[in-house]
Amino acid sequence: MALVTALYVTVTLVFSVISFGAIQFRLAEMFNYLAVFNKRYIIAVTLGVMLANLASPLGMIDVIVGGLSTFCVLVLVYFVTRKIKNQFVKLAVTALICSFSMFTIAAQLTLLLGIPFWFSWLTIGLGEFVSMTIGGVLIHWISKKIDLTK
Repeated sequence: MALVTALYVTVTLVFSVISFGAIQFRLAEMFNYLAVFNKRYIIAVTLGVMLANLASPLGMIDVIVGGLSTFCVLVLVYFVTRKIKNQFVKLAVTALICSFSMFTIAAQLTLLLGIPFWFSWLTIGLGEFVSMTIGGVLIHWISKKIDLTK
């Protein structure tokens, strides 16, 4: 779990230029898929988000909102996908849930920075969807080599 947390933080910070703001492409979001394989990754990814968000220009509010949002979304993903047998369907459902959930970050940016809600939800949601699509391919490939359920 510590490795997943560290990987989330590292990937976010390496790509920090595109990981924060009204238009963001956070490749580390691919780790959200791990909740599909084992519920323990919910905590690991949530901690990764919170630690990575310490570098956010929005500071502690981003740590709290981002962490809480991630935790709730990953719990939802876990419960929605746990009875789905087809891995491709699980990953697709996860990508859609995570992309839709970006309304929480859009609301935060609207309240704090005055960025129009629909603009930020669209751009952040699309960035999330692209990140999750790329990440889905990687996580699917990794899951064929490593048993992520353990």
